[in-house]
Amino acid sequence: MQNLHLQFEVGSKLFLKNPNSSDLGRDIVSKSIELIYKIGFEAFTFNKLGKILNSPESSIYRYFASKHALLIYITSWYWSWTEYRLVFATTNINSPEERLRTCIDILTKPVLVDSSISFVNEVLLSEIIFSESLKTHHTKNVDKENKQGCFRSYKSVVRRVGDIILEIDPNFKFPHMLVSTVIEGAHEQKYFAEHLPSLTDITKEKDAISKFYTKMVFNFFK
Repeated sequence: MQNLHLQFEVGSKLFLKNPNSSDLGRDIVSKSIELIYKIGFEAFTFNKLGKILNSPESSIYRYFASKHALLIYITSWYWSWTEYRLVFATTNINSPEERLRTCIDILTKPVLVDSSISFVNEVLLSEIIFSESLKTHHTKNVDKENKQGCFRSYKSVVRRVGDIILEIDPNFKFPHMLVSTVIEGAHEQKYFAEHLPSLTDITKEKDAISKFYTKMVFNFFK
């Protein structure tokens, strides 16, 4: 497949200067993903990132007001990319049931390398989403940030898949609740399998999480 160097724009409220506007900005995003994956968000600082970039800490603050703002940015980027994948994978599928199965697969299966992405390691980013994304909205400022559109990309994914559910059953009352449960539940089950295995039933069976949530979702439509 030709490398298209796809870029996904996120809300302007998420940054002070658009990271896509310069090589340094793209390096900040790329290297922050690698560093957060390596040491965790709690230990991550702009000072440590600056040393990796060979750039002063102040240069990072020209793009992001805080490391929390950076986490929201890369999380929003991930969900914009995920929505692109959902659209691309379902465009030529007429059956809403098959489109829903495809969406569940994308939302629950491990991410593979996407050669069309030019500067983001989407595999490492997906691991950050699994382990750190709750920290974007489990904060005191969540309502303010929501009004600023900080979670628009995530909500767009939930709405898109929820609309497919309503194609299957227009009277279903909980489409958004069901989709967000699948997404967050899949993240938790993956985390449990890696760190707290007694809290899950995942074995070495391939795609166990995806199979579980597919079965759970379609049980609502029997």
